Amino acid sequence: MSLAPQAQQAPAPATFTALEAVARQELAQTQAPGAAIAIVHGDRVIYTRGFGVANVETGEAIRPEMLFRLGSTTKMFTAAAVVLLAEQGKLSLTDPIGKHIKGLTPKLSALTAHQLLSHTSGILDEAPMFGSHDDEAMREEIASWTDAKFFAEPGAVYSYSNPAYWLAGLLAETAGGQPFADQVATSLFAPLGMARSTFRPTLAMTYPLAQGHDLADGKVAIIRPAANNSASWPAGSIFSNVMDLSRWVTAFVNGGQVGGEQVLPASLFTQLTTPRSTIPGVANRYGYGVQVGTWRGLDVVEHTGSRAGYGSYIRMVPSQKFGVVVLANRTGVTMPRTATAAIEAVLNPAPAPAAPAARTPVATTDADRARYRGTYSQGARQMVVDVKADALVLRQGTRETPMEQVEPHVFTAGGARYVFVVNDAGVVQFLHSGSRSWRKVQ
Repeated sequence: MSLAPQAQQAPAPATFTALEAVARQELAQTQAPGAAIAIVHGDRVIYTRGFGVANVETGEAIRPEMLFRLGSTTKMFTAAAVVLLAEQGKLSLTDPIGKHIKGLTPKLSALTAHQLLSHTSGILDEAPMFGSHDDEAMREEIASWTDAKFFAEPGAVYSYSNPAYWLAGLLAETAGGQPFADQVATSLFAPLGMARSTFRPTLAMTYPLAQGHDLADGKVAIIRPAANNSASWPAGSIFSNVMDLSRWVTAFVNGGQVGGEQVLPASLFTQLTTPRSTIPGVANRYGYGVQVGTWRGLDVVEHTGSRAGYGSYIRMVPSQKFGVVVLANRTGVTMPRTATAAIEAVLNPAPAPAAPAARTPVATTDADRARYRGTYSQGARQMVVDVKADALVLRQGTRETPMEQVEPHVFTAGGARYVFVVNDAGVVQFLHSGSRSWRKVQ
């Protein structure tokens, strides 16, 4: 029996007319050359379609079978590979990773898989796009790490960290006994029937491929050379298409079943979606490789991805056995409005909330300004919160932006949201923005 869900080949029904209009609008607004979409409902794929072009130079149209590079939605698979090894008794999510990975500093050795996968490791964030192409690069990169890789004590705060997932990938490689790319292919891609998904560029290039694009001199252009850094593969580098990813989504929302067969344990998806860490100032929480929360009355499990040339979004509603996959071929384009339109086309979410009324700024006292003021650090990168004319300002490099308080400990600056994280005694310890936390050092 085939493990692949059956894709609908007929023209899209009228149900998807609004979705397709939104997709075209969002492509135009983001200047993304193209995108591919797939929708899963129940145990089958009910919609697939490509929009725009795979290559601005040739004008070749996007087709659903074309590969894109995912970016951080890859973290779902890295987390799943580690959790599967735990379920097989080859590692423990709460044991020090030094039991498996030798040569790390004592502080790195003491980290747990739980901390790595839940973004509570205290490891700073970075995402170098270019580097080595060899399988050994990840181990060699991590072997060079010192305790300077930490910006905070493990367990102290949620802070999104790509390098933490490199380390999780090395754990999967070491405990699984295969190079990381092969470990994921063997434990996940093969049982799911994801025949064309791979981390390896030289394999991906043998299949139809949407080229990665971004703006160059104001025009959308192919990125040359294509970015690749095998040391960072576990954080965001799978090549896949919406057809293969539909198999993953089908398993995710059906307790590990695809095509009526149990291809992965249901307990895997329970582990991934159990809330593990609190994201400062956000209602959603992070599980292992996914954000979990509620949206317009629905339970939602999701992750976005961004890397050089590509963006992606996988959004699922497990209680409704629903999921949507959106892949785009321009840096950072995740097409959230298109994903929302897909949910609206199939499910019946609660009405979108009315636009919030303009908030009255919250008065900030002298005592508050004094305790928020300081330097906040993620390794060598720093932000400074200062006081000018009895108001807080945020300095990043030479740029200075006024900060306006909108809630207790919550400010806006330059359109971004900043949350001061305080301990039980009310002492400010971190400044959180854009999923990253910065430790107060002064």
